[in-house]
Amino acid sequence: MPVGRAAVGVALLWPGIAVAHEGQPPAPHDIARAWPLEPGVVVPLVALLALYVFGVRRLRERAGHAAFRGRVPLFFAGWLVLALALASPLHPLGSALFSAHMLQHELVMAVAAPLLVLGQPLAPMLFALPAAWRRPVGRWVGGKDARPLVELIAHPLVATLLHAAAVLAWHLPALYESTLRSEALHAAQHASFLGTAIVFWWALLRGGARPHRGAAVIALFVTTVYTGGLGALLTVSETPWYTAYGNASIPWGLTPLEDQQLAGIIMWMPGAGPYLLAALLLVAGWIRDAGGTRRGRTAGAGDDAGMTAHAETAS
Repeated sequence: MPVGRAAVGVALLWPGIAVAHEGQPPAPHDIARAWPLEPGVVVPLVALLALYVFGVRRLRERAGHAAFRGRVPLFFAGWLVLALALASPLHPLGSALFSAHMLQHELVMAVAAPLLVLGQPLAPMLFALPAAWRRPVGRWVGGKDARPLVELIAHPLVATLLHAAAVLAWHLPALYESTLRSEALHAAQHASFLGTAIVFWWALLRGGARPHRGAAVIALFVTTVYTGGLGALLTVSETPWYTAYGNASIPWGLTPLEDQQLAGIIMWMPGAGPYLLAALLLVAGWIRDAGGTRRGRTAGAGDDAGMTAHAETAS
């Protein structure tokens, strides 16, 4: 897997040019050097990639080279978007510009999360574990004791409520501004955004979700409405919601209100794109499956009629 080795190498040899947060948001002249090599972000990213690459290799040794062929590029794309959002200059820029912070969140929740889910990482990561761990972890994840909870969380409407609770709660001014003052709360915010987004997209996109396809379309519509509504409110508001940014946006050529309006537009319009696209694809699949079922029934009815006619002729 040359692509996998290259990606792991890039992650491990990330340029050592990080500029630490020193209590001041970055200015335009130093943002190019502001690579936040925070171990709490880089180590999980590298571990996630390494487990996936190693697990896919093991699966291919057992099932053939074609295993996960269509899934690996999706996972790598999701991983790269996640790395861009969390371990590039976009991350420190979010402490100066609300709009950059919003872009970061949209990349995590609406782009990286669905791509990672489509990459189906669970099986490769399970196979990457030592053999002595694999079976106990597999039983714990897929066992009958955990199944009721997994099925509950995996219902599209439940997953939507969990994701909505995280998104809306962290955008309350008091809670949001606390993340600008505390790296621990900032990390918790990102973890809850990513975690609930993965649950949300997994509930909608997993293979066993076909019986809930209607609920999935409703969930996508609801998510588009509340995220777009929040974005619209940010856009049309006449006062900044988050005063903790102060005048940090001024060096970037934006007033605080203009910065908020730009953030609202990002959440309102481009942010709705992945949800609308997923809804259209689900509906298209629904129509295609329904058409196939009708054709099958028509063919079956024709076969029955032919068999009846043949039997009558034979008699």
